[in-house]
Amino acid sequence: MNAVPSWRDEVVGLIPALRAFAWSLSHNGSDADDLVQDTLIKAWTNRDKFEPGTNLRAWLFTILRNTYYTSVLRRRREVRDETGEYAETLTSAPTQEWTVAMRALQTALQQLPAEHREALILVGAAGLSYEEAAEICGCALGTIKSRLNRARARLLKIMDAEDATDVMALEAMAAVGSA
Repeated sequence: MNAVPSWRDEVVGLIPALRAFAWSLSHNGSDADDLVQDTLIKAWTNRDKFEPGTNLRAWLFTILRNTYYTSVLRRRREVRDETGEYAETLTSAPTQEWTVAMRALQTALQQLPAEHREALILVGAAGLSYEEAAEICGCALGTIKSRLNRARARLLKIMDAEDATDVMALEAMAAVGSA
């Protein structure tokens, strides 16, 4: 028989100590067993990274500890809900109205002349200043302001709105729907 124990035999000999350490961390036998199993899988997968002559016990305990802390962090993001009670309380606001309103806005935008649509999107949607939009479009500042004013007026007419507050109601509905 070989007097020098194999790497596998050394690992198997450390399983009771690993289990005791895992139990001290998790305080649960089942979780401790899972932790030891995960540790052994990681150790076996990475056995070529273990340097012979170094402390195998410390290497395995480090893997176990890191695995435990990773699982703790993962569990913090999860909600235990075996019965589904928590899931039943979750709701989301209906989005049908917002989808219809968004499609109407897209259709209305497509009816605008290209230069008006461009000015409206650059300033209204992208949040650029008049100066930035004028530079991008290659026109004067007054031209952008004029295009934007015409685009807004025409968009209100197309969407059959009295004023911008009617359209703003759509934006408020969108904000509520996304919250």
